[in-house]
Amino acid sequence: MTDLSNKYRPKNLAQFIGQSHIISSDRPLYKLIKKKEIPHMFFYGKPGTGKTTLAKIIAKEINSDYHYFNATSIKVEDLRKVFDRYKDGLIKPIIFIDEVHRLSKNQQEVLLPIMENYDAIIIGASTENPFFTLTNAIRSRSFLFKFEAFTKEDLEKILHIVLKDEDIKIDKEAKEYLINSSAGDARAMLTLLNFSIKIDKEINIELLQNLRPEAIVDGVSSSDSHYDIASAMIKSIRGSDINAALYYLARLIVGGENIDFITRRLVILASEDIGNANPNALGIAVNTMTACKTIGYPESRIILSQCVIYLASCPKSNSSYLAINKVINEINNGNIMNIPNHIDSQHKGYLYPHDYKGYVKQEYLEKPLDIYETNLIAFEKTLDEWIKKIKGEN
Repeated sequence: MTDLSNKYRPKNLAQFIGQSHIISSDRPLYKLIKKKEIPHMFFYGKPGTGKTTLAKIIAKEINSDYHYFNATSIKVEDLRKVFDRYKDGLIKPIIFIDEVHRLSKNQQEVLLPIMENYDAIIIGASTENPFFTLTNAIRSRSFLFKFEAFTKEDLEKILHIVLKDEDIKIDKEAKEYLINSSAGDARAMLTLLNFSIKIDKEINIELLQNLRPEAIVDGVSSSDSHYDIASAMIKSIRGSDINAALYYLARLIVGGENIDFITRRLVILASEDIGNANPNALGIAVNTMTACKTIGYPESRIILSQCVIYLASCPKSNSSYLAINKVINEINNGNIMNIPNHIDSQHKGYLYPHDYKGYVKQEYLEKPLDIYETNLIAFEKTLDEWIKKIKGEN
């Protein structure tokens, strides 16, 4: 039986579905393809979103030869053989390199003169952002395009094309599961459908769930997903959105994220974004780190959930974060002051506050420095009242 993902792979730009932010008729890349002026470029994004397909379409649109390489097994001599074959020809081949983030620096250096002279058109694809793995020299000679996951509407269009031509019966519930569980990955959707119809041409949700019990989710092997999901969780906690924070926490857990990574982020947030508005937050985050390290998955999911709900519910203040950054900046800019004699290690003339019922006025800096500014939020307001009372300013 023919593989559905290959059988229904788009053959031209008119058939290409999705990525309208890159390849719709009003976009610059579309116009360059139509003019047959193709730059070096690198596509990155989730699997099954059309990166390889678009590269093949481009080769067909400009009537050029297409050579596929995978960076996990690529050999410099194989690249050179292809380059030498077209050295004096009129055709500029398209060299497509999959998993481009795995190219070594030596392999990237081999590409540089080819890219510089346009002896070939280099198109790369990756599930990770190549900005962090490609050298500046490579990036300066190319364009980077991010491919988004297919929308539900995109997957419905693709599925409609397949079902229109194939002898397949699928009920509404099964169709929704097929689309929703594929998480924007067209290849994953068609692969599930392809192996389902090998069993039965009448597809129901039970059959699909037996082959794919759970929806596809981003794992954490991709550094982009790893940091994007963690960032979304932290921003949701900072924004006091409990449901969103729990959703992204669950994405990290289901994706197999390391517990230490999650708890470190929570400890940092407790100090950076809550701070003295609720000092208990830091203690709870640290206790969560200790408990999770001892217990591990799967039970730690409960502890993480408790901590995330607590942190999202706390009043927020970043005054401690701003204060330390401000004073570090002062020091880096050369504001280095002498320590007053009465508070150095000799402490001559030092006034011991406990001898004065807890407070006595004296200078602790060579010259005044205005660093800390309270946000007067929750317990931070209490601390402000305490310090004023201590100094007799009330």
